[in-house]
Amino acid sequence: MSKVMQYHGCRSHIKDRSKATELEDKFDLLVDSNDVILERVGILLDEAAGVNKNQQPILPAGMQLPKTIVSSWNRKSGESHRTKSETFRLLHAKNITRPQLKFREKIDNSNTPFVPKLFVKPNALKPLPEALAKSRRERKERPEDLDVPAALADFLHQQRTQQTEQDMFAHPYQYELEHFVPPDEALEKPQLQMYRPVEDTTCHFISTLDELVELNEKLVSCKEFAVDLEHHSYRSFLGLTCLMQISTRMEDFIIDTLELRSDMYILNEAFTDPAIVKVLHGADSDVEWLQKDFGLYLVNMFDTHQAARLLNLGRHSLDHLLKLYCHVETDKRYQLADWRIRPLPEEMIQYARDDTHYLLYIYDKVREALWERGNGQPTQLQVVWQRSKDICLKKYIKPIFSEDSYLELYRRQKKHLNTQQLTAFKLLFAWRDKMARQEDESTGYVLPNHMLMKIAEELPKEPQGIIACCNPIPPLVRQQINEMHLLIQQAREMPLLKSETAAVVKKKGSVPNPERLENHLFGPHDNSHVPLDDIQNPSALEPAPALECGILFSDSEGEMDGTRILPNSTCLIATAIISIFSEPDVDEGNEKNLTIAQQKAQRIMESFENPFRMYLPSEQNPAHISQSAKFDPSSKIYEISNRWKLMSQAQLQKEAKEEAKKKAVQQRAAREQMQKECKAAAENIVSVRQQAAQEQASKKRERVTSEPGTDTPKQEKKRPKASQQPEEKEMPKQFTPFDYSKSNFKVFAGNSKSKQSSQFDPAKQAHTGKKFSGANKRQLPAGSKSMSYLAGKSDRGSKHSWPKR
Repeated sequence: MSKVMQYHGCRSHIKDRSKATELEDKFDLLVDSNDVILERVGILLDEAAGVNKNQQPILPAGMQLPKTIVSSWNRKSGESHRTKSETFRLLHAKNITRPQLKFREKIDNSNTPFVPKLFVKPNALKPLPEALAKSRRERKERPEDLDVPAALADFLHQQRTQQTEQDMFAHPYQYELEHFVPPDEALEKPQLQMYRPVEDTTCHFISTLDELVELNEKLVSCKEFAVDLEHHSYRSFLGLTCLMQISTRMEDFIIDTLELRSDMYILNEAFTDPAIVKVLHGADSDVEWLQKDFGLYLVNMFDTHQAARLLNLGRHSLDHLLKLYCHVETDKRYQLADWRIRPLPEEMIQYARDDTHYLLYIYDKVREALWERGNGQPTQLQVVWQRSKDICLKKYIKPIFSEDSYLELYRRQKKHLNTQQLTAFKLLFAWRDKMARQEDESTGYVLPNHMLMKIAEELPKEPQGIIACCNPIPPLVRQQINEMHLLIQQAREMPLLKSETAAVVKKKGSVPNPERLENHLFGPHDNSHVPLDDIQNPSALEPAPALECGILFSDSEGEMDGTRILPNSTCLIATAIISIFSEPDVDEGNEKNLTIAQQKAQRIMESFENPFRMYLPSEQNPAHISQSAKFDPSSKIYEISNRWKLMSQAQLQKEAKEEAKKKAVQQRAAREQMQKECKAAAENIVSVRQQAAQEQASKKRERVTSEPGTDTPKQEKKRPKASQQPEEKEMPKQFTPFDYSKSNFKVFAGNSKSKQSSQFDPAKQAHTGKKFSGANKRQLPAGSKSMSYLAGKSDRGSKHSWPKR
């Protein structure tokens, strides 16, 4: 505690017994120290939140630079070792005049396509379209459009006159770029030309039209020059290009593009000259900004960022190239600065100048590296020229608002909203876009994304709840709080559903666009769209058959073999799914309908063993126990490790044999059942031979009764012969008494007083007389096996009482 108090500059007499003897004094000292520390924390938190605005520096003038405020949590760690380049500054002038108010032409934030600002086309191989060339002259003849932005006025005039010229929205220099071939000098090994020191190079700040014309004359006489832009996008809907830096081999130029915004088209004479090389680094955004703000286009551009990518330098930033080739440490304190500040501080001018001063030397160095990489051939250089030409062909596209624009941001948030929350999100998104276009502010300034999502999730009932969701509160939110409250009330009146899928799906009644469909398995050649007229029975809702000739779009007209496509067919009856491993219900007749892939997948799935089989209850699925586990001590580990693998072939063969045995048993039982039914039916029918045999038997009985000397055994012998004559059909079995004279009484050997006769029932052998007669052939084994124990012995628990085998 004493060390913490000393660190914060408080009195620390806790250890000194002479000055703080009692516990109360130490407690008061501790309370005072806590008050000092917490007060300092509160001041720092207010500064971070922007509440304490009086201490923040105001910088409309370049003389008064803001001081870098070093907070307490990083003061001790690196105050002595901190260099200039490690400190980052976000310069933002609170009370700066909006430069949009000085522009001659109003900024066009309308929800219409971008029309090129070009009306004069220097270095043209193909003339400028008349719609662009006459735009300014015709605008003067249309007084009703004078108060409308220029691009919107041209668009409205085009709609009025029913002109549908595609050239109006095309790239003006597309023909020139497609026919551009790099000069031979650019494809040869370069001669390195060292850059001049910054101290010895003059820098011109250009803010008037005469200076701009003079600069253009200098650039036309150059072979190459470097270009870079400084852009501001926070306090403008489309963004503002605030500064342009141009460097030749001898001089540096910084152009105030806010002041010369309407006159920058003059530089097209040099920018579109195919004999002059324009060197940029990372020109993807610069090309679009030049088109949007000034109507400038580039022909014959070399992008050092694309060269660094082709050389596999690891890092492709300009900062890395400056360190690698020029050994220059750049000052990145002003990379987030507000470039609308006028006049510019000297440090910001120096930062902007460094971006292009060394770029021509880097251009020579990367060309040399590409030449060596291509083994003295210009192949690598041609690749960079081609990529740079593709970047020049990019067109600026204005952000167009539509009903589904909110879906892109909603998907990026990766949150699930119900219908009320999603409606609020949609309404607030539309309100933010409208306010941003109207006030010419960025959407992040009007209402940041995280605050928009927070308000949509919370759905505050009161305006104060909306303000509570925003910290800090955006100025336009505070101004339009009532309108936002009405939008949230409108969303709360929506019916609440659990899932948001119904609201996210595209509008019903129209076939979804293949490029924006939710199902990624859908393709433009999908033939599953069937017209409603063809669906007359439920059987039509089967998977659509593969058609012989595909149609790219569903609205194309024409007849096809067996299938007719209508323009307004909106019924999608078959959807693309992955069904290889769907485990279909396979019957004997349905097995033929499976594809080869599904049959293979079915065999693979059948050959897998359930890895959780060992954890299932034994009565449901008995666990598989390997026989080798009884003898091999390591088999336990072997079985566990192989439980995820395929079944062995021996086990598969064993299961196949068992299934074959079961089928054979079932067939045999069915055959016996049929035989019994046939026998039962045959017993009720008396054939002619049987009737004749019965008459003969009755005559013999009468003859025997009349003769006194006959025996009964003769009748016993002759009667079976009559029954054996029809071999196919057997007579009904009659009861025959058991003959005890033929039995073997040695089987019942033992105590004569035992009750053997009561346990043996000779009547049970009546129906199996023939089988019992076969027992006489093996008398002792049969008798010993049939008798399980001796009835006369009471001590049958002893092992000697069991019969010997």
